Amino acid sequence: MSKHLTHTSKTVICNLCFGPYQLPPILNSVKLQIQDLPTMMTCFITLDSPSQVDPEKFKSIGNGFRLTVREDGVRGLAKGWAPTFIGYSMQGLCKFGFYEVFKVFYSDLLGEENTYLWRTSLYLAASASAEFFADIALAPMEAVKVRIQTKPGYANTLRECVPKMYAEEGVWAFYKGLVPLWMRQIPYTMMKFSCFERTVELLYKHAVPKPRSECTKSEQLVVTFVAGYIAGVFCAIVSHPADSVVSVLNKESGSTATQVLKKLGPKGVWKGLVARIIMIGTLTALQWFIYDSVKVYFRLPRPAPPEMPESLKKKLGLTE
Repeated sequence: MSKHLTHTSKTVICNLCFGPYQLPPILNSVKLQIQDLPTMMTCFITLDSPSQVDPEKFKSIGNGFRLTVREDGVRGLAKGWAPTFIGYSMQGLCKFGFYEVFKVFYSDLLGEENTYLWRTSLYLAASASAEFFADIALAPMEAVKVRIQTKPGYANTLRECVPKMYAEEGVWAFYKGLVPLWMRQIPYTMMKFSCFERTVELLYKHAVPKPRSECTKSEQLVVTFVAGYIAGVFCAIVSHPADSVVSVLNKESGSTATQVLKKLGPKGVWKGLVARIIMIGTLTALQWFIYDSVKVYFRLPRPAPPEMPESLKKKLGLTE
């Protein structure tokens, strides 16, 4: 157990180090890649949110690009970058850090054999627990981001938007979308981690022509990227309806999740799915790739895909 905790502690420290703090120059480029992922994807987020709250105006990705550039210039594609940057950095810190913590915690409760037999359930439980806390960190910045992007003329910057929202609705303005956010992000994260873990396992078993131990670090990172993108596509599909509700809810004052859901209807909740698949697929693949690269750089443990314990093989008569 102490070995597990040492691994977890190092991983959490790694996540903390790559938060909004200054690093030595040699690590700064890696930090910027991690922190700028949300910023690089802001143009897709900027198109994703308006297409959900105003589907008649923003009918497609191409149409969204043209309208955004026409109305706000090229800078409009980066609208809301600050709350996106802060919010998703905090969420990523909590999500990946707590996932490692909860995975070890639940594994210790289950024991070695049950951990293998129930590994998918373990991934689901650990990721759901981690996301619960990660969304509490994300919710305020998500509310600000959506308000900036979807309510023209309301505010253009984080510093302008936060006091205005607080004056109108108090602290509730930043957390009224928390429950829908949980509805969006918890299934998303459960899919993200469980799909990634099992896809990596299947890729090494059926697609990669040699054992993981014989693969170079570069080859292993390619597998990580591919598995991350596959997981990201499924994440986007699973979480999109709730994401549509959150976007409209944070735009409109006084609305409830139920009212927004009725207003959007069955078709409305799927508007903007293509943009979200591109955004989430790419973002998820890059997140996993960089996260695994950081582990390689710091020489943190990178456990191989799980194998059946010898004790379980003996119980099942698979070995003498």
